[in-house]
Amino acid sequence: MLKRCFLTVCVCGATFAALAETVELKDSSSITGTILKEKPDSVAVDVGYTVLVIPRSQISKIDDVAPAKVVATAKGTNTVVAPIVASKPGFYSSGNNSPTARSVRDLVKDIGEAVVQVRTPEGLGSGFFINEDGFLITNFHVIEGETQISVEVYSQKNGQLEPKTYKNVRIVALNKFHDVALLKIEDKDAPKFKYVVLGDSDPLSVGDRVFAIGSPLGLERTVTEGILSTKTRQFEGDLYLQTTAQINPGNSGGPLFDMFGEVVGITNMKITFGEGLGFAIPVETVKYFLDHRDAYAYSNDNPSNPYRYLEPPSHTRQPAGDQ
Repeated sequence: MLKRCFLTVCVCGATFAALAETVELKDSSSITGTILKEKPDSVAVDVGYTVLVIPRSQISKIDDVAPAKVVATAKGTNTVVAPIVASKPGFYSSGNNSPTARSVRDLVKDIGEAVVQVRTPEGLGSGFFINEDGFLITNFHVIEGETQISVEVYSQKNGQLEPKTYKNVRIVALNKFHDVALLKIEDKDAPKFKYVVLGDSDPLSVGDRVFAIGSPLGLERTVTEGILSTKTRQFEGDLYLQTTAQINPGNSGGPLFDMFGEVVGITNMKITFGEGLGFAIPVETVKYFLDHRDAYAYSNDNPSNPYRYLEPPSHTRQPAGDQ
């Protein structure tokens, strides 16, 4: 049975008009944000999800990082630390600024190995590597409620594609509201993986060619080509990329590429009773999720975690010392 992957109504997803200011921790002693107000005894810094008031006594200096952005470096170890951590340089590649478009055939040959099949006991979907260390992106709904996850990777060997299944897969971060998930292959024999470049959907125009790679209906490594129908298809207040590239159950979590070979979206749904009506989450949402992945870390102690296990009722707990 295929995983619940596509709905005529949006599962979840969002774009952001602009990235929120991010927190950067340097030896656990710095915060990056927008200064809202300066007082003689404190500085109010907007870090995107909240406003931190930092005492002047703990600030050694304020350096300009970019217009309206500052870094407040605290003295000593008693500094204010926020949980959102910006993506480390090199965690993913963003925009290779390729000067010329290429054919789908050539691009698939170069980047096809970075696209994988994600399997669970209840179904399957697609995904793609964002770096060589085995971190990959898929849809939240592909792994929703699952703990046994395997990833099938196809590698070129002697001119042939050979599949290999990795079963030691860790859930790193989840955002069910934007339908994205970050996984990591942790098998001991895992090699360095081929990965994709995250592009930019903003420069795309209606009518531009795009293509998808995925596993529709379990048919791994299926390539479909089409055009961008609109960049502003709205579902429940969120904007999606609409494409004529054929999208079917099993494509969920797979990449939508432009003709430079850069990911511009994650395919995640289609209109059930229609053809050429596929939709993708814009790549800007993926970048935001990755840049703030610590805020979405898969942990029972994280209030943003979609799975939170509560303590059992007090009358069921065994008092300390009882046998």
